[in-house]
Amino acid sequence: MNVPENLKYTTDHEWVKVEGKTALIGVTDYAQGELGDVVFIDLDPELEQITKGESFGTIEAVKTVSDMFAPLSAKVVEVNPKLEDEPQLVNSDPYGEGWFIKIELEDESALADLLDAAAYKAQIGG
Repeated sequence: MNVPENLKYTTDHEWVKVEGKTALIGVTDYAQGELGDVVFIDLDPELEQITKGESFGTIEAVKTVSDMFAPLSAKVVEVNPKLEDEPQLVNSDPYGEGWFIKIELEDESALADLLDAAAYKAQIGG
C-alpha cells in the first residue's frame, strides 16, 4: 500500500499535497483499492469553495458510490478536467494525475488537524 510521506491525510481517506500557498486534494491508494474500478467522478466544474467536513463531490465505482469530504475549508482554484473523461486515473495514479481539486490555502494552521503518513498508516492497519 502506497502512503507517501510528503502528504497529509484525513480519516476519510483523502490526501492533501501542499505546494506553497496551494494544495491538491485526492483520494488515497487505500481508498481507491477499497472502492474498486472507478467509473465516474461527480465534481462540479464550477466549484468555488469547499467547507471542512462537507461533501464536495462523489466517486462512483463498480461496487459503490462514495462522498468526498473536504479536509479543509478553502477556495477552489481548479477542478481536475481529466477526470471527466478518465475517471480511472483515480485507480491508476491516485497521488498524481488522479487528483480531484486544487485549492488556495486560507489558513495553513488547519493543516495541523490532518494526519501524517505514520498516523494514516496506523489507521488503515499498515
